[in-house]
Amino acid sequence: MLRLTRYLTKNYDTPDGHKLAVYEKGGGYQQAKRALGMTREALVEEMKAANIRGRGGAGFAMGVKWSFMPWPPKPERPHYLVINADEGEPGTFKDRTLMEKNPHAVVEGCIIGCFGIGAHAAYIYVRDELHLSKARLWGAIEEARAKGYLGKRPFGIDYPVEVYVHTGAGAYICGEETSLLNSLEGKRGEPRLKPPFPAQFGAFGMPTTVNNLETIAAVPTALELGGENFSKLSSLHHLKDGGCRLFGVSGHVNNPGIFEAAVGVTLRDLIYEYGGGVKHGKLLGVIPGGSSCPILRADEVVNAPSDKSPLHPWHGQSVLDVPLGVDTFRALGTMLGTCCAIVLSDKACPVLAMHNLMRFYRHESCGQCTPCREGSAWIHRILDRIVHGEGTIEELDRLHEIADNIMGNTICAFGEGTAMPALGFLRKFRKEFEAYIQTKGRSSTGVLTP
Repeated sequence: MLRLTRYLTKNYDTPDGHKLAVYEKGGGYQQAKRALGMTREALVEEMKAANIRGRGGAGFAMGVKWSFMPWPPKPERPHYLVINADEGEPGTFKDRTLMEKNPHAVVEGCIIGCFGIGAHAAYIYVRDELHLSKARLWGAIEEARAKGYLGKRPFGIDYPVEVYVHTGAGAYICGEETSLLNSLEGKRGEPRLKPPFPAQFGAFGMPTTVNNLETIAAVPTALELGGENFSKLSSLHHLKDGGCRLFGVSGHVNNPGIFEAAVGVTLRDLIYEYGGGVKHGKLLGVIPGGSSCPILRADEVVNAPSDKSPLHPWHGQSVLDVPLGVDTFRALGTMLGTCCAIVLSDKACPVLAMHNLMRFYRHESCGQCTPCREGSAWIHRILDRIVHGEGTIEELDRLHEIADNIMGNTICAFGEGTAMPALGFLRKFRKEFEAYIQTKGRSSTGVLTP
């Protein structure tokens, strides 16, 4: 069932859709002006009612996160809003489309967000390689400032707001919020121990809210529709997972890309309707939301006999028919993540796919935590041996042990983001791994590129 929406993407195909004039024709910046006339409490309550779950991976409720900021702000402890647009995870490419094609929604969201948390400055942290994204954001900021929407008196209201773009240096670890804050301050990009959390000790030691870029870009739409109405766009409104979001699909599909839809579409919708079906054979498996999410096999069936499970309505059905939601996919033993699915056909080799992913995670570990630093390298070395026909079943068993020992033993979630996809491949494709080892790779179908 197609449930496409056009709130965030309505100007994606419009000539000069990234420019202020086009954005204003659709009511752009009216919600920012309205927000600055509201009370902070009323604005936060609207955002809570919208049930915007974080679009960056963790899925935490945005309105609740805003409410964690200490109130009222103290003059000696200014608040900051930081936007995570690092987007370095393989398979994830949604935020760059917003920055390139709808940057003013990001800027307007920053104005509203600053008011909601008592901040006067927002920093948008963008991955270094995304040069067009940075240029479009700076262009939107300059247009908004020239029009009087940013500065000392935005819209003539005495609430100063400034927005800045900060360039990262191409490190995946800086997608983790405290590593990002260290990088923003000019320090080495590695995670901090928590607590204290950013709301108490964030950027420059001050109270800070870190939001994903798509999350903040959805704020003007949520305010325009009203929090409750925005939430009810979703079929998972009852699970407090509301609104619309960007869904990505890549890999072995005929029509890879980014699609905006109400929360609650399924993997079947995403692959066969939006993505145009599987390319090169039949569906083998899907990584549902960026490479750190454990893979799902196409032949898996939902097992949720308890009526207390969020999956109960889909008990006995294919995992492909479960609505894409934070809680539903957590209950499946995976994660929704960034909601950008990577599709593997049955002509692909799961052993080589896992080897490719683990090479990335070994390279990107910041090295601060021993389990992650040594574990990611050890996993990759064993996979190297397996791929070159030198691995053993004992080493295959050791991969499980190494990944299990990484789980829960690192400062940040990067270690688990390495171990979870590794364990997903090992558990879902054990027979394929054993056959690969026993035949020294002759059982492999090879690897396909998208």
